[in-house]
Amino acid sequence: MIRISCMGGAGGVTGSSFLVESAQGKKILVDCGLFQGNKQMELRNWADWGFNPKDISTLFLTHAHIDHSGRIPKLVKDGFSGRIITSPPTAELCEIMLLDSAHIQEMDAEWQTKKNKRQSRSGVEPLYITKDAEDAIRLFSSVERDNIIQVEPGIKARLRNAGHILGSSILELWLETNGGEIKIVFSGDIGKQNQLIVKDPFEIFAADYLFIESTYGNRLHRSFDDSKAELMEAINHAVSNNEKVIIPAFAVERTQELIYILGEFQRNGKLPDIPIYIDSPLAIKATQIFRKNRKYYDDEAMAIVKEGFDPFDMHNLRFTSATKESIAINDSHGSAIVIAGNGMCTAGRIKHHLKHNLWRKGASIVIVGYQADGTTGRKIVDGARSVKIFGESVDVNAKAFTIGGFSAHADQNDLLDWVGNFRESKPRVFVIHGEQSSSKIFAEKIKSSFGFEVHIPSYRERLILKPREVISEKITVPEERKDYYKPMYNSIIDIENELNRLKKYIKKNEDNLSEETIDRLAYLLEDIKELQK
Repeated sequence: MIRISCMGGAGGVTGSSFLVESAQGKKILVDCGLFQGNKQMELRNWADWGFNPKDISTLFLTHAHIDHSGRIPKLVKDGFSGRIITSPPTAELCEIMLLDSAHIQEMDAEWQTKKNKRQSRSGVEPLYITKDAEDAIRLFSSVERDNIIQVEPGIKARLRNAGHILGSSILELWLETNGGEIKIVFSGDIGKQNQLIVKDPFEIFAADYLFIESTYGNRLHRSFDDSKAELMEAINHAVSNNEKVIIPAFAVERTQELIYILGEFQRNGKLPDIPIYIDSPLAIKATQIFRKNRKYYDDEAMAIVKEGFDPFDMHNLRFTSATKESIAINDSHGSAIVIAGNGMCTAGRIKHHLKHNLWRKGASIVIVGYQADGTTGRKIVDGARSVKIFGESVDVNAKAFTIGGFSAHADQNDLLDWVGNFRESKPRVFVIHGEQSSSKIFAEKIKSSFGFEVHIPSYRERLILKPREVISEKITVPEERKDYYKPMYNSIIDIENELNRLKKYIKKNEDNLSEETIDRLAYLLEDIKELQK
């Protein structure tokens, strides 16, 4: 039997982490994220792990966002020294994000220590320091997605594109037991269909057990066209009042998507000629990583490149790395678009911009990402008349725009479409990574739509997984066809599933098929006929 302990990302959105114990006694971890939100939630970052980090041989990281990666340096600090397996872009992004996170931990601890000393209380230690982040970065082992790898005796794995952010992955795990092999799929964070920049989520058809995120499992996003129109409305509102547009945005993916959209507005002659500031050293570094990883772009982003445009550059775009440059933004008069971190308004330069602009009636505050319960961003979304920033109460007089259509997460319909691919294998489903109301509604939708058995695990719940009915018979791929197997196929079911995926793609893109896609389809048809003899 297999044991899985839900160490985070269960019963809530942040702190994603799952401990997998194989039948052979091997322990691996799927994600190791930072808990974010209110003080009670953040205290979980300091809690005992519930296992010995030295016993973990491998950590799989689905993507770079801090709620999935942010406790890795602490894991290393506490004794972990195994491999961290992830996609190449995720490894690159984590190199900058974990160092940035360590700096924030150090600064927060220094600030709290000074505050405590004024009250004759003892100082505090940071959760981890820069050296811990540097030690963690050295453990990263990049693997390209779509290839099956042998992780440990009795454990195989494969990463698939999750379509959430650059490098984001779904994780497929095969674990051997005395009663047969078990296949477990961890969705990671699933992106919506037609997401900007990155390709759509890979469709998987077979699993015994499925762990599926439910961040937006209880709602639908606004249409993308409506969201772009609302962003233009927010810009025009501020410009008409000679005020600024303040956009709290996550440094990875959301900032780059905003640059991408603003570039489209500019090419179409819609964008007022005002400065656009990317006021986040982390987002600036992340944008450079996006620029050099073009092979992971979707067709639409590549079309812009082929037309001679850099989708992440404009003539009025300003990257403000230095603190004095950031301060100068608020000293300047007139309209501007300011994109700053962090995305939930709980830390970073965005707090300074909110302090200077939130009380201005003509300004626009644009919320474009998920806001966890208890965060400043969530309070603004919920209509608070004032919020505390740096201990000072600031009135919310600016016009707030909440634009859900830019979310990098799939909404309820997109999630259901993705889960629907598992109809034939009928996995047992665990609904995770969502607030309780969202997870509950999404779990009921899965039951009513597909008849799957569904469970919503709680924080630190331990699950026992046993072999189910065999999904498919394993076969050997013919040697002369191996060059065409990207990804590798292990069974007739796998090949048929890939055929179904391609058929869906062809139906959607029948007027724009590449020769490579047509050739791949032909070989799949040949192999299915050959293997079914």
